[in-house]
Amino acid sequence: MSTQGEIVVGLDIGTTRVCAVVAEVDSRDGITILGVGMVPCRGLRKGIVANIDWTVRSIREAIDSAQTMAGVEIRTIYAGIGGSHVRSSGSDGVAAIAGGEVTRGDVDRVLEGARAIPVDADRQILHVLPREYTVDSQDGIRDPVGMAGVRLGVKVNLVTAATSCVQNVIRCAERCGLTVADVVLQPLASAEAVLSDDEKEIGVAVVDIGGGTTDILLYVDGGIAHTSVIPVGGNNITSDIAAGLRTPMAEADRLKRLSGCALGRLVADDEEIEVPGVGGHAPRKTARRVLSDIIEPRVEEIFAVVRKRIEDTGLLEQLSAGVVLTGGAVLLQGMPEFAEEILGMPVRVGMPTGIKGITQLVHGPEYATGVGLVKYGAQVVCGDPTRTPGVASVPPPRPRAGSPAEAAEQSKSSGFWDWVKAAF
Repeated sequence: MSTQGEIVVGLDIGTTRVCAVVAEVDSRDGITILGVGMVPCRGLRKGIVANIDWTVRSIREAIDSAQTMAGVEIRTIYAGIGGSHVRSSGSDGVAAIAGGEVTRGDVDRVLEGARAIPVDADRQILHVLPREYTVDSQDGIRDPVGMAGVRLGVKVNLVTAATSCVQNVIRCAERCGLTVADVVLQPLASAEAVLSDDEKEIGVAVVDIGGGTTDILLYVDGGIAHTSVIPVGGNNITSDIAAGLRTPMAEADRLKRLSGCALGRLVADDEEIEVPGVGGHAPRKTARRVLSDIIEPRVEEIFAVVRKRIEDTGLLEQLSAGVVLTGGAVLLQGMPEFAEEILGMPVRVGMPTGIKGITQLVHGPEYATGVGLVKYGAQVVCGDPTRTPGVASVPPPRPRAGSPAEAAEQSKSSGFWDWVKAAF
């Protein structure tokens, strides 16, 4: 077990905001939230770093705010990553059980075999997510450790990401003086924060609607069955409002947050809003229903695509627990009700659970990824064997040509061969 009082930091680098969550992890008392920092971000586009300097500035501000509130110095983080470059595919693995009883080493070997598939040179495996294990002819096993048998198999989902996108996230953090302990898929972290074990067991979908993307994660029979990314999010709604009401983007975002409604019939006919003008034009009054009529088609499009993606997996009928919505965009009035109509399933808004401390600061769907990253990091530092296995740590960079590290390696190699020549 880790020493008591371990500090874990989750850094959610989103398209519109960067959120840093600081927590203290204790093996007895669990996770205690110490501080939170959330600042706007303009350096990403659809979940992908588009401007290093702007992203670094936002990360630094969020980290400074969080560590000031928490009263600790932040050095190591768990970073979230998303974007349309993320892909998911299935794979199988088989390994012999060495001593007649499955050990943790056997599980590691079968997972390593499942990830041994060809991957494009510009991509890397981010996660190996097991769906189920088989021991000899028995299938549907969650944790095979301790079971007797001679042959261990596994079915997994491989999550891959563009190497350049992962490295850009790491570079941004390193330029802020931070060390990235691990890179975690954002919807996986969100699910860690908002789902219960019962929901995972009977089947549930997590739909994380952020600024630039909408992420989907499906749980069936307690395991992750599918993950997908849709390159549409809350920023598309903001753009529609700015164009439809002829107002600046910043004002469109404010109107969306304060007066927006995803379901037009929830808005009274006599409600009015003030729309700021653009280019020096005076503000004007307009019906709130006009704003809702702009928002509703875009939200309908997002949930229609979500339903199509779920239907394509063939798992729609297995999601008995319905859908859990997370992300800042789901704070729009009428969003859960509209989602239920389009998806045809029960829908709830997911709030982070299983934490203590100043929980009121992270009580919202927009904090789900940050809290989930902390919970993931807590499982790692506490050495929890039941945590989701198969997460691929980011490999250290290879020494550059002519670097001191490479020179040292060459020196060791040449010294060894000199000794061999002298001996023979």
